[in-house]
Order: sequence, then C-alpha cells, then structure tokens
Amino acid sequence: MGRYRATSGRAALRRIAATLLLVMVVGAPALAAAQTLKDVKARGALICGVNEGLPGFSAVDERGAWSGFDVDFCRAIAAAIFGDPNKVRLVPLSADARFQALKDGKIDVLSRNSTWTMGRETEFGLTFVGVTYYDGQGFLVPRAMRINSALELDGAKVCVQSGTTTIDNLADYFASNHMNLQEVVSSSTDESIKNYGAGLCSVLTSDLSQLYALRLRLAKPRDHVILPDVISKEPLGPVVRDNDLQWIEIVKWVYFAMVNGEELGVSSKTIGQALQSQKPEVMRLVGTSGNFGEEIGLTNGWAANIIRAVGNYGEVFDRNLGAKSPLAIPRGLNQLWTAGGIQYAPPIR
Repeated sequence: MGRYRATSGRAALRRIAATLLLVMVVGAPALAAAQTLKDVKARGALICGVNEGLPGFSAVDERGAWSGFDVDFCRAIAAAIFGDPNKVRLVPLSADARFQALKDGKIDVLSRNSTWTMGRETEFGLTFVGVTYYDGQGFLVPRAMRINSALELDGAKVCVQSGTTTIDNLADYFASNHMNLQEVVSSSTDESIKNYGAGLCSVLTSDLSQLYALRLRLAKPRDHVILPDVISKEPLGPVVRDNDLQWIEIVKWVYFAMVNGEELGVSSKTIGQALQSQKPEVMRLVGTSGNFGEEIGLTNGWAANIIRAVGNYGEVFDRNLGAKSPLAIPRGLNQLWTAGGIQYAPPIR
C-alpha cells in the first residue's frame, strides 16, 4: 500500500509539472505580447496607421498638418495615455498594406476607415474594438446620366479600389441582380477618383462617407450625385492585434468614453464643470470617482484628458464629417441611440 501511494504521488507530481510547463509554454507568447502600452510609453509616442489621404477622415494639408475623424481618434488614444494628443506618429497606409503593417508590429493601432469583417480578424490575428462609424457602400455618377437607382447600371464601367470589401460587394450586387459589370480597378483612392474624373469609368463605388469626400475633389462637385442605394454594411472602426488584452481594453474604452461623453453632455467646452459635477455617471467618466483608469494602466483622468484635448464623439463627428465640415454628412445611424441612431457605449461603472 505504501509503495502504491509513493508511486501514485510521483506520477501526480509529474502530471502537475507537465501541466505547468504546458501552461508556461503556451502562455509565454501572450504574456510577451501584452506590452503594447509599455512600449508606447517607453517610445514616448503612439504609432497610428491612417489613410493616405481621405478628406474628413485622414488628410494632410500643405503645411504637413493632419486632420480628420480617424486622426482625432489616434490623438484621443495619445491623450488618454500621455495627457497630450500630440504624442502620436501618423503612418499613412494603403488599403492593401494596412492590416499586414499592424500584424507585423509596424504600428500600434490602425485607425483607417476599415470595415470590420470576420475574415480580417481571423486571417491577420486582429481585433476590431468597436464601430466608430456605421457606413454602407454606394455609387457616385454624373448628374447628366439621369440615373436614379443603381439597378439602372447594367453594363456600366465602375471604378473600384483593390484591397477593400468594396470590390467583392460590387461583384455580389451586380451578380445577384443579373447585371453585367465592367470593373476599372485601381490600387488607391487617388487613382480611383482620377480615373472617374478622366472618364475611364461612368460610376465610382465606395463607402458613402468616402464618396462625399471624393466628390469634393472633382472639378464640378455639383455635377455629380450619390445614388440613394446602399448595397452593404460597412462597420468602420479601429483595429489592434489580438494578443494584448490590456491594449484592446484601452483602445476600446477610449472610443466608449467619447460616446459616453456626448451622451452625458460632457464636452471640451464643459469639461471644467464636469470635473465639479456630483452626478455619479459623470464622476466615473472624468475620474473623480473610482479607479477605472488605473485598472487598465492609465491615470484616473484618462477620459477627461481625451475630452479636454479632442472632444466627445459628437464634437469629433461634427468637426470632421458633419454639419460643421465641408462634407456635411448627416449623422444618420451614427447619431446616439437616444436620438434615433445606434451609437451606444457600455457604461463606466
């Protein structure tokens, strides 16, 4: 009996040791990867991938100054980490290169009007942290064509960009409606709009938000119309690698804080009053109550820093895309859930 117990005890110890070794081996990559925040702080700047040039989302002027909806999200992350929205390096990326650059660690986060799909997460090992802009694919045509519906585009030459969900959606739409299609494929947004402007195609297809921006670049924008048809779901949002839970939480809650800020009436203009507020929800948002920032590796004033430096979600939308911008895109689905839209953020509590 004693010999059996001794043998069983040694066997149990070997099993425990083997299990611990397996856990250490399997868990090592995840532990090693969970240091994006540490790397960003040591570097002294966030590296953020953006569009090469899309008015309203990511554009650079003649002085080299960047602006746009996606650029402001990069700055919001920097503000949350450093308390300074300018501690960010913006890396312009093509549609074809964007996900590989993130996977390879060349950037910390991708904020580049990218559609959230299952394939993009599984193929590249990435995670979309939320939908910062609900979009859909549409069509831009010359007003002179007198077309009122995309169903009238049978046989049309359509300019479309490679490396996007747009090209697949286009083929699906024409096939399902038994229409003939002639694709004029380009490798960049610039090439697409140039081809359309030069008459190499009679239709330009892209996300509706992008069509509003590209139309402004034409010689006579008013001579072109965006058709009412929306042929796809295009949930756009920031992307990170899937192997760093802390970093996923940080980027995700930066977005949520901006939405919650708008819902609670906390803006860049009212942040001072919010810091004096006695409302529990506001206090948790601005960090005068709770330790939510410290729990994800930031200061408790992380959200207040975002809103003070960049603004809440509504401010960022209006400034870059909405009524206060040249694009004047209606908020539509991107309105808060309390105002008829579907922008909705979990509470900080």
